[in-house]
Parts: sequence; structure tokens; C-alpha cells
Amino acid sequence: MMLAMALAALDGTVIATAVPQIVGDLGGFSVFSWLFSGYLLAVTVTIPVYGRLSDTYGRKPVLVAGIAVFLLGSLLCGAAWSMASLIAFRVVQGLGGGALQGTVQTIAADLYPLSERPRIQARLSSVWAASAVAGPAVGGLIAAYADWRWIFLVNLPLGGLALWLTARYLREPERDRAAGRPRVDWRGALLVFASGAVLLTALVQGGVAWPWLSAPSLGLVACGVALVAVTVVVERRAEAPIVPGWVWRRRTIAAVNLALGALGLLMVAPAVFLPMYAQAVLGLGPVAAGFVLSVMTLSWPLSASLSHHVYRRVGFRQSALIGMTGATLVLLSFPFLPYPGEPWQPALLMLLLGAALGLFQLPLIVGVQSTVGWSERGTATGSVLFCRQIGQSLGAALFGAVANATLTSRLGPSSGDLDTVSRALETPGAATDQLRRAVAAAVDHVYLGAAAAGALAVVALLVVAPRRFPVLKDEDGTA
Repeated sequence: MMLAMALAALDGTVIATAVPQIVGDLGGFSVFSWLFSGYLLAVTVTIPVYGRLSDTYGRKPVLVAGIAVFLLGSLLCGAAWSMASLIAFRVVQGLGGGALQGTVQTIAADLYPLSERPRIQARLSSVWAASAVAGPAVGGLIAAYADWRWIFLVNLPLGGLALWLTARYLREPERDRAAGRPRVDWRGALLVFASGAVLLTALVQGGVAWPWLSAPSLGLVACGVALVAVTVVVERRAEAPIVPGWVWRRRTIAAVNLALGALGLLMVAPAVFLPMYAQAVLGLGPVAAGFVLSVMTLSWPLSASLSHHVYRRVGFRQSALIGMTGATLVLLSFPFLPYPGEPWQPALLMLLLGAALGLFQLPLIVGVQSTVGWSERGTATGSVLFCRQIGQSLGAALFGAVANATLTSRLGPSSGDLDTVSRALETPGAATDQLRRAVAAAVDHVYLGAAAAGALAVVALLVVAPRRFPVLKDEDGTA
């Protein structure tokens, strides 16, 4: 499971540092962002589909198929002959990546009782932490001393080992399934994919490829809303819907969906804007700026591994409330950092933020998985992960608009946007005091928005979630 998770975790971080070499070889600078957006879209819209499929056919065939599709996409990416073909093959990778993220977390809940799930989920979280730290360095080394295509081809031996281990050693217990051939709502799956892809494209490209109030943005939003309406009608009539209504009718799952959506929203602040702050305001290089952020990925899995000591005493809901309240206070404190300040100051805040979010996220995921049986666990896990991904896409669009508005007000309409700032930061000595102060103000506003998202998560848990999650007994009789 950790090898399979590593495929998805490394993919986003390794490629980032090789973009200059890829663009230099294939061209297509104006559309290179789709190397990330295309993958993100495919992963996001397929997570709920794979969750439902794993409940219908079992986890193992879905995971095996996901790894195989991911490896096929990696092989094709390594053979890409143009930026357009590379983007298309990245989408193929994403179609496999959606199976990896949701199914691995579901299998962890299937194989281990509630008492052991925090330890296992913490190990899976450590994969993401290690990938966040090591990925950019590995990508940079490959780009510097080998061909950039090896960034994708290196997935083949790692994924081949994960595929072999999964096929040989993963044993799912026999489950009682309804007589007859399982039914899959393929029409609903296609509609979920289409509506999610259209809306996410509008969020990802709005304000970047075209203005928010332009015809492309408005047209995509209108088309996406119409597709969502059709999807709801179709899914309500389906015998076995891909996104069943109970994921929103049950208070526990609905509350966690909203809370993890808010988590995805607020995570954009440190992940996207803190490195820019570290370079422009603190004057750090790209590597040092990455380390300011990476301390969060160290405290997060450690806190998650210890969270069971908290939620066993006070419950899943209270543990998550403690974690998100602490995270909100940390986010609120960021605008009070001195200007220009020292690197250890934001690093300390990120250390505290990771510890708080580890106490927030893991209890909610374990709690939701513990309230459903095997036949619903894949759908429930896919639902909460899907909402987290949607929150990230929404946060990138929303906070990007906030930052651009602040930069425009400080620097003027002709020079105040994220793209201009990013290009200025690439030139040594180009970050003037005016630019540094403008970036500091923009990031401060983004962190205030992230704190508001944290407050929304707290409200969702207080208002929607029950005081105690209705935990089912494990097969050994323990709760």
C-alpha cells in the first residue's frame, strides 16, 4: 500500500522542478500548467467513481487496474513527442492516480481494526511527507543529470513492484454479495466525470487563461451547473448510483465532507503562497523556501500517529475541533509576523500548523470509515477525498484572485499579478522593497482567507456532525 501511495505522492512533486527542461525540449510554455491541472482534474473526478467500483467489485481489482493505468500513463509520458501529447498522457496518469489515492486508504480500513488504523494511516501520511521533501530534489537531480523523461519512466520499476506485491499478497476476505452480476451505474459515472471536469476546468483556468467574467468562464460554469443538475436527476433514479444520496443524508459523512472541503481550501495558503513569501519577503532561495514549508510535512504525520490518544478520550468530533481550532489560530497569527522577519518564524508556524492538522484530518477519515460497513466504505472514503480535492481547486482559484487583487492595488494594474511576481522572483535582485511589501500583504490576505476556511470547518463540525460518531463494531467484536 505504501508503494502504491508513493506513486501518486511523488508524481506531483518530482515533475515541478523539471518544467524548464520539459518546456525547453517540447515547447508549449503557454500551456505547461496543464501538466498539473490535467492530472489534478483526472484524479479528482475519478475518486468517487473508483470508490463505488471498489464497493461493487472489491478493492484488489480496482487497485490493480489503477496501478496498471498509472504505469501506462507514465510510459506514454516518457515517450511524449509534444507538449499536447504529454498533457494528454498526464491525464491518463491521473485516471490511474484516482484509484490509488482512494482505494489504498479504503484497504487500510478494511485490513486493520479501529485500534490499529491510526498507526497505518500515519504510515501512509509519512509517504506524502517524504515525497514533499524528497520529490523536488529527486526531480531536480534527474533533470540536471539525465533526461527529463526518466521522471516518468522511474515510475515503472516502483509501480511494477507495487503491482506484483498487490497481486501476490493482498487477500481480501470473502464478502456476502447480492446474487447476480454487480450493477454499475456507468451513465452516472460518465456524468460525474463530465460535470466535475467542466467545473474544475472553470476553476483552474478562470483568471489565468481568461478573465473570470469572460465568455469562456461563464460558459463553462453554466455548462457545469447544467451537467450537475442532470447528474443529480440521473443518480436519484439509478439503482446503484455512483454518488448515492446517503453520503449527504448521514450527518457524520456530510459534516466530514464539508470539513475536509474546507481543509483543501485552506491548504492552498501554505502550499502555494508560502514559498513565494519565503523567496520574495525573506530573500531565500528556492531550496531554502521549500524547507520552510517542509517542516509542516514532518509534524503532520507525527501528530496524526498520536491522535488516537486524543480521540479515544474525547471522540472523533472533539479531536477534530481541537485540531482545526488550533490551525485557525495559527493561520490568523501569520499576518502578525514582523516584516521582513526571520525564516524560523514562518517555519515555526508551519510546524504548529502541521501538528494541528494531523489532529484534525486523521480522526475524521478514521471516524467516517468506522461508521460504515465494507460495502459502503469505498464510497464514503471516496466522498471525503473528493471534497478535499474540490476544496483545493476552489482555494487555488479563490486565493489566486485575492492575491492578484492585493498585488494590483499595491503595484498598479500593469505590474500587479502573480505571473509578473513569479517572473520577477526568478531574476536575482529584482525583488524591490515595494514588491516585497506587496507580496507580504497579498500572502497575509490569503492566510486570513485560509483562517476563514478553518472557521467554516469548525462550524460544520459543531452544527452538522453528531457529538459522537456512530462507530460500527469490527468483525472481532471491538468498537
